[in-house]
Amino acid sequence: MIPLSDWRAARLAALTAPDGWLNLVARIELSPGTFQVGRTQSIALPSGPDLLGTLTLGPDGASFARPWAAPQPFTPVADAFPQLRADPFLLEIHTVDGVPALRVRDLTLQPAVTLRSFLEAPDWVIRAKWESIAPETAEIAMKDGSTAAVTLTHRASFQHQGKTVTLTPTHWKSGQPMFVFRDATAGQTYPACRFLMGEDAGSDEITLDFNRAFTPPCGFTDHAICPLPPPGNILPFRVEAGELAP
Repeated sequence: MIPLSDWRAARLAALTAPDGWLNLVARIELSPGTFQVGRTQSIALPSGPDLLGTLTLGPDGASFARPWAAPQPFTPVADAFPQLRADPFLLEIHTVDGVPALRVRDLTLQPAVTLRSFLEAPDWVIRAKWESIAPETAEIAMKDGSTAAVTLTHRASFQHQGKTVTLTPTHWKSGQPMFVFRDATAGQTYPACRFLMGEDAGSDEITLDFNRAFTPPCGFTDHAICPLPPPGNILPFRVEAGELAP
């Protein structure tokens, strides 16, 4: 693992990047078809020109045409959703449970944020037991009140205060399991949940470094959709490590 200071610097850089979470200004659900996009169009943006261009969404993907140009396809992005730059915006086709939406990032913004964290806590760097389980489909709640289907394939367990704690990852990012959890610091940390990436997974062990637990996107913008923790990932004790509420 990279040093915690480098991890925190990379985390801040990702948040404030052009495709980060701080300049997200709209998320508009879509249906297949062709639509005019702009401040005064059927897909209404909160700012920018009256007509930004024309969005076409079909079974083979999405394209966008500026008023003076030929259509351009949205470009696939590793571990993210297809994107296209249409100044002054970065557009993204965001699909959750088969429902597409247009996410809009305003590139004229210069976002900044101060990330606060607990003091580094070596005791919260845990080498946990890592087990594969028979694949199981589960419905998890989302912060906007919807639900999403996920496939559960693994679980991690460790001892805390003489009891076994088991956490189940509900998502995977860049090949890493992502745990959505909440603990008794909620309120001091982001109230809905925090995210934690499992690292250095072996055949039977995985590292859970709670110093790298972080606030989910919905802690920074109302235009993000975030999963909530499954019941087993709600911890009755305090995890005084990782990010505090922004």
